[in-house]
Amino acid sequence: MSKTTLVPPTTASDGEAMIRVEHLKKKFGDFTAVDDISFEVEKGEVFGFLGPNGAGKSTSLRVLSTLARPSGGKASIGGYDIVKQDTEVRKLIGIVSEKMIMYDRLTARENLWFFGKLFNIPTELLVKRIDELLDLVQLTKFRDVQVGTFSTGMRQRLNVIRALLNMPQVLFLDEPTLGLDPQSTVEIRDFIKKLNRENGTTVIVTTHSMVDADLMCDRIGIIDHGKLVALDTSANLKNLISGNNGTVLEVNIQNLTPTLLQQMGALTCVESLSQDDSTHVKLLVKGEDAFDSVIDAVRQGGGKIASIESQQPTLEDVFLHLTGHEVRDSADQKMPVQRRGRWGGGGGGAARRRVR
Repeated sequence: MSKTTLVPPTTASDGEAMIRVEHLKKKFGDFTAVDDISFEVEKGEVFGFLGPNGAGKSTSLRVLSTLARPSGGKASIGGYDIVKQDTEVRKLIGIVSEKMIMYDRLTARENLWFFGKLFNIPTELLVKRIDELLDLVQLTKFRDVQVGTFSTGMRQRLNVIRALLNMPQVLFLDEPTLGLDPQSTVEIRDFIKKLNRENGTTVIVTTHSMVDADLMCDRIGIIDHGKLVALDTSANLKNLISGNNGTVLEVNIQNLTPTLLQQMGALTCVESLSQDDSTHVKLLVKGEDAFDSVIDAVRQGGGKIASIESQQPTLEDVFLHLTGHEVRDSADQKMPVQRRGRWGGGGGGAARRRVR
């Protein structure tokens, strides 16, 4: 387990709150997917939920977007209660789910026309809006091309603007870059920031990508096992480590063994430890003598140090510091609700090994 006490979430600053969440809960039978979370999101803010699959991110999004009823607590969007005034809430929001909702045999324009008519958008206005949105994501020249021929990045850009047809004040994005190649990922990130900057759209992003959270979000809520364990800016979250006399060390040990890992993990100066591969280990340490203590422990155990490097803390280091495990432990697999007994197991893959 982590040796660190969880950090209470911060609230939004003095800006106007677009979303208010108070003690929100969501249960599936005996399993609690969202466990008493409270926070606010300012109007015009890009807010991120960071955590592994099964942490409660997507369930929180579904509850806030009125797709699922909460089991307890309350929330409002634009001043409207998500349960009592759900129809009004839906007028304010757009949703981009992890699964792309597109029809391959229809063209880009035909897809947008279909979904626009579901919103009952008047024909003249819809024609204008489709042209504007296609131009916004640089897909105008592909407007009459079947979506089935699009690249994954193009499809995701189209999927995002599909959710903008009703000009929502709040846009929910569930893992918007999941499965995209690096170039498409950058395109989606840039588009989200542009949308927020130019339109003032409030954006809620769920992700297990540290880079996405770091580059896109004004504030980040770290969620694990349904609980919101910290909420702040990326810089302030990282300062939880560096500002408390903490240092991240990456050590390359040529003959790294389980015994050496246990000896390092048992040091009082070591807050957390993870193994990257057969020779590299990352440690979060505290104290002025931590560097020397780690070196002494390795040498006393017969370890051969090839290199040791002090690094700036990352969001993954923060997550490990707060929860005792890594986001990547369960980020690559989806666990359905009915198999909830396996969610808490961490499930570390063969490429990484955790030591507590």
